[in-house]
Amino acid sequence: MALIDEAKHRIPPEIEEVARAEHIDAEKLRRLVVSGKVVIPCNPIAEHRVLKGIGESTSIKVNVNIGTSKDHVDIEEELKKVEVAQKYGADALMDLSTGGDINEIRRKIRMACKLPMGSVPIYQVGVECARKSAIVNMDEDDIFNSIEAHAKDGIDFMTVHCGVTIESVEKLRQTDRVTGVVSRGGAFLVAWILHNKRENPLYANFDYLLELAKKYEFTLSLGDGLRPGCIADASDAPQFQELIILSKLVHRARAAGVQAMVEGPGHVPMNQIEANIRLEKTLTDGAPFYVLGPIVTDVAPGYDHITSAIGGALAGYFGADFLCYVTPSEHLALPTIEDVREGLIASKIAAHAAEVARGKGLDWDRKMSECRYALDWKGMFELAIDRDKAEKYRKTGNIEERAGCTMCGDVCAMKIVSEFLKKPKIDYC
Repeated sequence: MALIDEAKHRIPPEIEEVARAEHIDAEKLRRLVVSGKVVIPCNPIAEHRVLKGIGESTSIKVNVNIGTSKDHVDIEEELKKVEVAQKYGADALMDLSTGGDINEIRRKIRMACKLPMGSVPIYQVGVECARKSAIVNMDEDDIFNSIEAHAKDGIDFMTVHCGVTIESVEKLRQTDRVTGVVSRGGAFLVAWILHNKRENPLYANFDYLLELAKKYEFTLSLGDGLRPGCIADASDAPQFQELIILSKLVHRARAAGVQAMVEGPGHVPMNQIEANIRLEKTLTDGAPFYVLGPIVTDVAPGYDHITSAIGGALAGYFGADFLCYVTPSEHLALPTIEDVREGLIASKIAAHAAEVARGKGLDWDRKMSECRYALDWKGMFELAIDRDKAEKYRKTGNIEERAGCTMCGDVCAMKIVSEFLKKPKIDYC
């Protein structure tokens, strides 16, 4: 039985597990899942996998994207990225492979990944069609057969670009965008619609997609194929036209008992982030919002893990539920193992900063502060988001046995004041 259907009558084990992890009431979580305000991606085919709740009242989650490209196919490297993602606390992982034996790569990653795992089936369809003839020669069977194949491999959530329609493509043609379409899946479908002069099969056959999602119990991640690819294109007509379409599909998914979340931008200046989040939440009646960054400026290639962390912190504070990490190699190259680590840590910092601003997770910061005041280096390392990097910097000055650090040395402000505070009270009168 599908999770939503079961949750209408009782509290399923999946909800009990997530409720314990989130420290929230299981009955409350059950109601949120039934209402569609929380999703728990949980394809039953995938065994020995940690469950995560995404949405209202749960902690902000972070996703890591990995995968091969035509120019770089190294499955061992991708498996190492899975290891790094799990070591440093990713909440979910997506395989976006477009090079090599995509089926074999996905299955090996699924076997190694103990997290909820997502994919974008149309990437594989488009690549395989391009190798034979052209992307625009995809047919409906290609698309839905690929979705079913991914489901049978245990994929928990899938990006499906159902909002790229004849209507939204027409809106795109009327808009003078600087960067056009930057989503690969969105580009595949825009080209397909214009070439074939037909409706997007994912939209035209959405009821069939819902049947597959319910049969295999995978969560729909309704993709933002027309997301803005630069600050100049943020919050424009095509982006919001697509969001309106996706909001209607969210309600259809709920009616069918299928879990669904919505993907969001993209490149957005800081002053527009709140409006973007509030609009999605209003139109979808609180559907979980999965955002890429958002990236808040276009001029920092090599540092987009920082530009996206800035946007992610704001998005999380205003109500985004799921942050897709961005690595330093964004816009430049396929991420390395180190890029994966750096991007994940940046997004985790953003998620936690948003939680703190929401009034959650304060105990963690309090404990770190107490360890800092006590110059308890071991305690600080144990509490650090990235223990390895913190210890590396500490060791740089070869002063592991000393209380202070090489920044302040024997004039450490906290050390000086704490010593005097321990002395008998001074009578200033």
